[in-house]
Amino acid sequence: MELYLREIEGKQAHDPVIMVEDDLKSMRRRRCCCVYVAGPVIVGAGPSGLAVAACLKEKGVPSVVLERSNCIASLWQLKTYDRLSLHLPKHFCELPFMSFPSDFPTYPSKRQFVQYLEEYAERFHIRPRFNQTVSSAEYDNTVGLWRVRTSESEYVCRWVIVATGENAEALEPEIKGIGEFGGPIRHTSLYKSGHEFRGKRVLVVGCGNSGMEVCLDLCNYNASPALVVRDKVHILPREMLGKSTFGVSMWLLKWLPIRLVDRFLLIVSRLILGDTSLFGLDRPPLGPLELKNLSGKTPVLDVGTLAMIKSGDIQVFPGIKRLKRHRVEFVDGTTEKFDAIILATGYRSNVPSWLKEGEMFSKKDGLPKRPFPNGWKGESGLYAVGFTKRGLLGASMDAKRIAEDIQRCWIANTSTTTTTYSYLS
Repeated sequence: MELYLREIEGKQAHDPVIMVEDDLKSMRRRRCCCVYVAGPVIVGAGPSGLAVAACLKEKGVPSVVLERSNCIASLWQLKTYDRLSLHLPKHFCELPFMSFPSDFPTYPSKRQFVQYLEEYAERFHIRPRFNQTVSSAEYDNTVGLWRVRTSESEYVCRWVIVATGENAEALEPEIKGIGEFGGPIRHTSLYKSGHEFRGKRVLVVGCGNSGMEVCLDLCNYNASPALVVRDKVHILPREMLGKSTFGVSMWLLKWLPIRLVDRFLLIVSRLILGDTSLFGLDRPPLGPLELKNLSGKTPVLDVGTLAMIKSGDIQVFPGIKRLKRHRVEFVDGTTEKFDAIILATGYRSNVPSWLKEGEMFSKKDGLPKRPFPNGWKGESGLYAVGFTKRGLLGASMDAKRIAEDIQRCWIANTSTTTTTYSYLS
């Protein structure tokens, strides 16, 4: 490819986007435009992407946010069930520099959370470029810049912030005989409510927070749900001692080691919920907080599902051996009839499919290789936000660190009044 160098005159270093004109032959050949971004390119307009864009804005650093969908927080708006609400109190889920409205409940609904995010984007003048699916992002050693490609454009920048998160793609397990079942098999990303399953027997695969809540939702629509529990799981009450369980945990961790806090949580949970193992819900040997730290596995915060399990309205089964025509054979040898299956089997990162880099992110799970709290920064201007497995609180912490780090470089680069950029076409 022929080398072109073009000076861009009269542009200040704080101009966020500079369009680079290519010659007509090259434009026809590539059918895309090249965009020089003076600040970072943020991939993903979910809560994490919005948080880091706002933090950069507060530091005087412009950015460009690319979003593959047609809206902000597409996971929340398009791929979650209707009854979803925040599992943690709102003050633990606030993004930097903006609190939730005082009239919102302690646990805002899905609709209220989306409203909060839209107002957040408006307040900080964040205007994502929608319908921009990033096909690749690669560091160009020749010019010392990143090339971020979509179907329509190539963005050239010094910094790339990966904000696509841990939940970019639905994770669907391989189940023997899945093509023989005959009834609907649906991931929770496509589940809205139990309305269409009224009067039907539905098997929910996965006992995390989503699986538990979907079972409860199905009960409310007079369906007959059953729950597949393949692994040991910690179930905690959402509140204890008149406070949120999460808040109690955070307060105790200021004074006590994590194992003592875990012991306290399990004792109180036993008093409130009883022995969950009596209902097929065995607890792991590690405590809930220690397990979360080591594996990222989140404990279930009960919102009423356990009572339905105890009453028999929700049955519990072990892992699936295979599927047959409207029947499910379990690993314990029992066979039961079901009309539909809901896969509450979670999500995964899609970073390895588009980020051409092998040092910061693991190709196996698409998560930063370095554990929290050090996974937010890579090499050559690469950053990650929202991969801490610590929810919105962890994402906000990362966003602040990233903005501070980039600001230091930004100030050094803007010490001169005018910058001339060279571009490798």
